Amino acid sequence: MKFKIRLENTNDAEEFVKAASQCGGDVDLHSGVVYIDGKSLLGVIAMGIKRDMNVSISEQDNSILKKAVQKFIVA
Repeated sequence: MKFKIRLENTNDAEEFVKAASQCGGDVDLHSGVVYIDGKSLLGVIAMGIKRDMNVSISEQDNSILKKAVQKFIVA
């Protein structure tokens, strides 16, 4: 499953990473040609705050993570 998020500050990034870390499968963030592990706080912050990022997650974990990060999802 794929969806787009926007993190406004480091607190949002920390909350996203915490939710992603609770998923058993892979959580990947990408923007343009850059891909990072969504479970890495340093990676998420380095990707950029206040920027739209695409999230790719494995099918078995999609509802858990999507519900946990609903407030970060953009259209």
